[in-house]
Amino acid sequence: MNIALYIAKRYLVSKSSQNAVNIINLVTFLVTVIGSAALFIVLSAFAGLKTFSLSFADNFDPDLKAIAAQGKYFVLEPEEEQDIASLEGVASYSKEIEERIVLTHEQKNHVAWIKAVDTHYPDVIPVDSLLYFGSWMSQDPYQTVTGISIANLLGTHPNDYSSPVKILAPKPGEGSITGTQKPYNELSVTLSGVYAVNEDLDKKYVFAPLNTIQPLLEKDSLEITGINFKLTPNAAPSAVATAINSILGDKVEVKTRAQLNDALYKMLNTENLAIYLIFTLVLIIALFNVVGSIIMMILDKRGNLKTLFSLGVPVKKLRRIYLLQGILITTVGGLLGILLASLLVWSQLAFKWIRLTPSLPYPVEFQIGNVLVVFATIFVLGSIASKIASARINKALLEI
Repeated sequence: MNIALYIAKRYLVSKSSQNAVNIINLVTFLVTVIGSAALFIVLSAFAGLKTFSLSFADNFDPDLKAIAAQGKYFVLEPEEEQDIASLEGVASYSKEIEERIVLTHEQKNHVAWIKAVDTHYPDVIPVDSLLYFGSWMSQDPYQTVTGISIANLLGTHPNDYSSPVKILAPKPGEGSITGTQKPYNELSVTLSGVYAVNEDLDKKYVFAPLNTIQPLLEKDSLEITGINFKLTPNAAPSAVATAINSILGDKVEVKTRAQLNDALYKMLNTENLAIYLIFTLVLIIALFNVVGSIIMMILDKRGNLKTLFSLGVPVKKLRRIYLLQGILITTVGGLLGILLASLLVWSQLAFKWIRLTPSLPYPVEFQIGNVLVVFATIFVLGSIASKIASARINKALLEI
């Protein structure tokens, strides 16, 4: 039998003759439970917020997107489009043009981006989930869909045919503009619907039919800025991206949804790491109680230690007793804390008792990865604290 482990387990459940030692041990155990539970709850809450934040990108951005590798526009030849349409793993695709324009309505102006898309765009992006009110563009070539912030800034609303919105697009090319020429092309449109995603996107984009905007920008029917792809459920994005590059060559760069939102992903991952490090620092401070608790146990059980030492138990094995005791305290406390925190997370998922708004529950997410991270953190920090405390056992202490 492992004597060190046996004695450590006995010390874990037995009471000391000194009431102060019992109180310190209880406080140490509760601190471990509360610290691990707090870390797990915070990580679960942030995981929910991360998923909630990325859900907007999931609804707005495609699975893959091909953009020009150099410059802004590239030409999609009919033969290339036929090859793309027959690609394995591609469920649907949609061509688009993104360009900066000026919107004007009743002496109100707003600089935005026109997102001109073809009729296949609803097959790639779930536009119904984006719409706040109104409908998606119909067969009318002069209908658009704007963000709710743009509609409020311009003071317009869907189907207002008596007061259309004007799109002003700078004319391409070089050279001076004569006094009889306008430096921009102009197009009058009406709104068919208004979308709402988030504040940044709601004031950025205006959707319009591709074949209407290409003449406005003085582009022919083959010139586009991007192709949006929706993949089949079992398709590998990397394999499909390679196939797209083999068709279109070096003139395009294919990006995944994560790469399209690279800044957002980096920000969320950095915040997650920062939160983890902050709470780990709190745990480090809290686990100093483990050091104090073990040292108090060493002093309380010094008589037993002397007896064991006299019976031939080496100092190294005596240290191992209290090392294992500290590890057992933090491990049991950590597991109990994770269990309690998991029940709280599951209760929020089931009953939604904490809400950001009356219709929006606070997002949380239970992840096995967070369980492993919290347990590993508690185990490592508890082992270090136990190692520090057990090192106080030496021959000088046993010979006093």
